[in-house]
Amino acid sequence: MARTGVRIDGLSELHEALRELPDATAKNVLRRVGRKRLQPIVDMAVALAPYKTGRLRSRITVGTRLSKRQRSMYEPEGKYDITIFGGAAGARHAHLQEFGTRHHKAQPFLQPAWDAGKDAMLEGLKDDLWAEIEKAAARLARKAAKAAAKGV
Repeated sequence: MARTGVRIDGLSELHEALRELPDATAKNVLRRVGRKRLQPIVDMAVALAPYKTGRLRSRITVGTRLSKRQRSMYEPEGKYDITIFGGAAGARHAHLQEFGTRHHKAQPFLQPAWDAGKDAMLEGLKDDLWAEIEKAAARLARKAAKAAAKGV
């Protein structure tokens, strides 16, 4: 099955700001923004998915956890490399709906949603990342001030 990835280059200022945060915090910032930006595409896929029993629509979600098989195929490239999936997790028949079979006409729902929403997703990514980085830095500063006030 085809995997669509997005790589954004030229965001060196954002990268530097992320490096100033603890590693776990930086990855959480990236995950929060990625989930937020991918959710409208997933919502559109839910709306476009064929409805018979509702099972397919209920399984279309945004997620960050990889299955054992996906982990074996995926190798992180860098320290801040994260993966966010939008699709029909746990719906074994989703690809049959998306691509069809010789007995069943294709009823695509993921690819049209991606095509319609990818530009909007990428457009606001930089602003959302800056906002989340600033929030995380403010939280860390508050924690440090609180610890300093306690004398730790």
